[in-house]
Amino acid sequence: MFNGKALAGKVAIVTGAGQGIGAGIARAYAAQAAKVAVVDWNLETAEQVAQAIGAAGGEAAAFKCDVADRAQVDAMVAATVARFGPVDVLANNAGITRTAMLHKMTAHQWQQVLDVHLSGSFNCLQAVVGGMMERQRGWIINTISTAGILGTIGQINYGSAKAGLIGFTKSAARELARYNIVVNCVAPGAATPMTETIRTDPRFKETYLARVPLGRWAEPEEITPVWVFLASEGASYITGQLIGVDGGMSIH
Repeated sequence: MFNGKALAGKVAIVTGAGQGIGAGIARAYAAQAAKVAVVDWNLETAEQVAQAIGAAGGEAAAFKCDVADRAQVDAMVAATVARFGPVDVLANNAGITRTAMLHKMTAHQWQQVLDVHLSGSFNCLQAVVGGMMERQRGWIINTISTAGILGTIGQINYGSAKAGLIGFTKSAARELARYNIVVNCVAPGAATPMTETIRTDPRFKETYLARVPLGRWAEPEEITPVWVFLASEGASYITGQLIGVDGGMSIH
């Protein structure tokens, strides 16, 4: 699909890159010759991903960061710039779940999820966007979910955060277009450790799969190419868009 150099010369930050889709995005970016900051709150898993990228001939470094903490985000971005140079691509992918039915959800469970998904994405964008504005170029990709499009049961915090990221994406796209910075979001299907319960628990598996027109689960390699494209020169005239990679689940 790509020539192995689609992102050559670019520096990319991928948050939540210690596992799942984030790790896949980091590996895909490195495979296309980007220099990748593998960012996760769990430094051990981030280092494992960075080491695997290095073993495959790519260039990456691991950084520990809680994206909900602005001081940690600023330090991570500064360390990335010191290591690789100015940031060209930001993949806001960090996320958590705190599952509970809405009448039982605590204020802390609500706030935790919004802090990571929404505030975390804002912290990371604001930390890198000044340099992008100066250079008049930049690619931002935010990970959302079908939960933010269709709603979900037992995760009103998660669904609200992901829906918020759609508005976040469109607002940022309008504001940053004058600087030649494109901002898009991707809604992946159930292909991550975060959705393992949906994929394996008989109580949810059949119900969820019945809503997917393609009738099967996504494989990671089917998901990550969209992030590569949206970070490439080929996406330079695409901004403010939501792309579903969900087997048709969000068709409407």
